Amino acid sequence: MTDLSSAQKTYDPVTFDIIQNALEAIADEMFYAQVKTSMSAIIYEVLDLSTSILTPQGEIAASGAGIPAFIGVLDKAIMGLLRKFPLDQIREGDVFATNDPYFGGVTHLNDMVLAQPVFHDGKMVAWVANIAHWNDVGGNVPGSMSTEATEIFQEGVRIPAVKLFTEGVENTAVFDILKINSRLPDFLHGDLWAGIAGLRIGERRVLEVVRKYGADTFGAAISDYMDLGERRARAALAKIPQGRYSFEEEQDSGALHKVTLEITADEFIVDLTDNPAQSGSLNCSREGTEIAVQLAFKDFTDPDAPGNGGFFKPLRVVTKPGTIYHVEAPGALGYYSEVEIRLFDMLLRALAEHFPGIVPAGNFASICGTSVGGPHPETGRHYTIVEPQVGGWGAWQGADGVSGQFSGFHGETFNCPAEVAEARYGLGVDQVALNSEPGGEGQWRGGKGIEVHYRVRADGNFLSIGYTRSRIPPWGASGGLDGSVNYAEVLRTDGSRERHAFTTNLRVDEGDVIRVVTGNGGGYGDPKLRARADIERDLRNGYLTADRAREVYGYEG
Repeated sequence: MTDLSSAQKTYDPVTFDIIQNALEAIADEMFYAQVKTSMSAIIYEVLDLSTSILTPQGEIAASGAGIPAFIGVLDKAIMGLLRKFPLDQIREGDVFATNDPYFGGVTHLNDMVLAQPVFHDGKMVAWVANIAHWNDVGGNVPGSMSTEATEIFQEGVRIPAVKLFTEGVENTAVFDILKINSRLPDFLHGDLWAGIAGLRIGERRVLEVVRKYGADTFGAAISDYMDLGERRARAALAKIPQGRYSFEEEQDSGALHKVTLEITADEFIVDLTDNPAQSGSLNCSREGTEIAVQLAFKDFTDPDAPGNGGFFKPLRVVTKPGTIYHVEAPGALGYYSEVEIRLFDMLLRALAEHFPGIVPAGNFASICGTSVGGPHPETGRHYTIVEPQVGGWGAWQGADGVSGQFSGFHGETFNCPAEVAEARYGLGVDQVALNSEPGGEGQWRGGKGIEVHYRVRADGNFLSIGYTRSRIPPWGASGGLDGSVNYAEVLRTDGSRERHAFTTNLRVDEGDVIRVVTGNGGGYGDPKLRARADIERDLRNGYLTADRAREVYGYEG
């Protein structure tokens, strides 16, 4: 198809709406193309990825399905690429890769960003980009995520914003470097090409839209969408009482994390300067901090507005270099996600403190990343399973919390089905059940976490985990009780038990059971006001024992 003539170009709102919705559909198609062609269950089952279409300057124009915290990565990744490659050095057919947080990668080395410019008649009209978690990118431990790392050099191969393709010609050296550094080269190779396939689908579909409506109308529709996002954000901001609000929260380590919120007529300012110094692998990049704040800001102000670059223009984030929320090189970032999710959770709690009734009680609020691997019991080939866990959400007025869901930070992702885990990996899954531990009782109770048992089927396997909210439980609200904590136990064949929240490369052998327990969400309202029918339902479902019903609810049967 050819461009419309100048006389035929239209800037009417209906055309803009068609183009804007087309971009959302294209981002979704990119997402599912990558899902259906990937090699690793963390991508095709868990959906630990995201896709976006962006402006030539790197602002998000449309996002596909996936992890909200990943969607916010891609604009910052493109801007990182543009610091190294100015627009006049980027050519049609180029494909870029970065996983390095110090070169636009934003998160940690396991997450690979791929990006491709889209050209029409010799002019760039958009970027298409994706990000996905790869199970192993080298480093000093299998799975590439170490709680013991102190420098990024220990965490795997670094790809500092390089070209995978130059004007359509494959840079085989980069492909070779990536594969030779991974313990799972075949899986890495497949996941890489799945990401490239997603980009190519996106490029094709974007060009179809541009050719149909013209490049000028296409660009004008994106600008209009950005304006809509900004208008929605400023309208929501105008309804919030202005003021300065402070909050601090104790963490599992005993450290205090602090935030000051300042709301003015024009800005929503989040000040995080007074926080602990960077340490170990529990750090996140300045850009990652912005993502956590963006998610909380959007949840609080206007969840239904477009999540594009325009929406976040009133938001300002202030950080201090060298702290956990603004790591400086060569700091490690393997467990960045636990730092970001702690920030996201703290912001929601701070807003609940100062603006009651807006957000529910606390949730299990951890990625609960669980990596198990070693020799496959049937083939002897090395495997690694990376499994984020689901847990309990907090209750709110009028509703019990939802059970067995990923945190809002992690988005619409899924756990790996037991059948897939057993077929693809060297583990047995003995049980997947809701957490029956006490915690989260209230007039409306918190949602239940889960209890999963992985049985190890060969000697010489490893376990690496990183769970927060392992000591400080999710908070109750309006008289509801606190929830319960996240942890994992190793049940040894000799009958001994070991409890962990953060551990790396712990040896597990045939017959050992890894017992994963995620937290119940906090309760809402005085437990004594809970309806008798709800108490009896919880007793029938095994969510509550008779002793606990008497103790907390005063229920005598």
